Amino acid sequence: MKQLKLGIIGMGNMGSSHAKNIAAGAVPEVLLAAVAEREPVRLEQAKAYLPARTALFDSPEALMESGLCDAVLIATPHYEHPALAIKAFDRGLHVLCEKPAGVYAKQVREMNERAASSGVVFAMMFNQRTNPVYRKMHELVNGGELGAIKRVNWIITDWYRTQVYYDSGSWRATWAGEGGGGLLNQCPHNLDLLQWICGMPSRVRAFCHNGKWHDIEVEDDVTAYLEFENGATGVFVTSTADCPGTNRLEITLEWGKLVCEHDKLTLYKLDRNEREFCFDKTVGGFERPSSTVREIETQGENPQHMGVIAAFAGRILNGTPLTADGAEGIRSLELSNAMHLSSWLERTVDMPPNEDLFLAELNKRAAASRHKTGSGAVFSTEGSYGS
Repeated sequence: MKQLKLGIIGMGNMGSSHAKNIAAGAVPEVLLAAVAEREPVRLEQAKAYLPARTALFDSPEALMESGLCDAVLIATPHYEHPALAIKAFDRGLHVLCEKPAGVYAKQVREMNERAASSGVVFAMMFNQRTNPVYRKMHELVNGGELGAIKRVNWIITDWYRTQVYYDSGSWRATWAGEGGGGLLNQCPHNLDLLQWICGMPSRVRAFCHNGKWHDIEVEDDVTAYLEFENGATGVFVTSTADCPGTNRLEITLEWGKLVCEHDKLTLYKLDRNEREFCFDKTVGGFERPSSTVREIETQGENPQHMGVIAAFAGRILNGTPLTADGAEGIRSLELSNAMHLSSWLERTVDMPPNEDLFLAELNKRAAASRHKTGSGAVFSTEGSYGS
């Protein structure tokens, strides 16, 4: 079997987990050729669980220059994702990037442009797209049989985190180190699924509460109102302090309602299109269409991260489809950028948000952040990471 020689950049929680699974043979078409980690302790720890054949490097650049890898998986802090991806593109390496694609859309737009001109494969680690329930929702909503979307509500508050979690790293939950809180760390998957299933909204008004429930400087409680081009509306609610939390995605359409909760998908199907029924002069003022309720059976496995990695390898080796093309990563980021900007400016923001304005507002917060990268983090309007 042909194998993809993969290098993993960043051996924190996600990078080390991916490395262990690949080393154990979870994705037979992938060979873990090398890893890179700047922290000496983590690099030393990796020796205990990685095969002897896996090369260890103390910098991403050294791994990329080694010639040992066909592709890299980037699993570093968020701000570094675009810069490292561009370095890999410049060396002809395929790239699989952990979420989020970056911190600000201007930076990610440059990354996408460089990816397109490089000719290599670029993918995002949106592993929730492998979930059969969300795949079925995407199919039903975009297939047209339920008509147009009228309303979408997602309460996603089961991201509970303690203060110990936030205290576990100096960069974590800071504007300079992480670039945001729940929207940028916990919710990129949900925001990606929201736009993948329902499309992008046209306007956003959000209320992001910074350090409401924890001793942190970024958001841990968010309520956002969305407006779509066809007149549909939506509400997105998230928090890292609700316990027990809720994960309920409800989409109302012309022919009924889809509800995803507790890993089950329920369809409330009307016998008539509600828009037609509403204006039918033969029905009474208090009548409503009859409906049926049934749980939708979903098919297929839910391979999550390893499924995304297998699809990435399949695209490179055999030309088969990716789970999520890398260029799509900007969409969920535009949503989180818009929510942040709306809250900062205390007004409704049109989509896509103004990238220069967002960056200027982010820089204000990064400059006053508790955590400084080097002599102080400043993020250039040219889209490069500086200090």
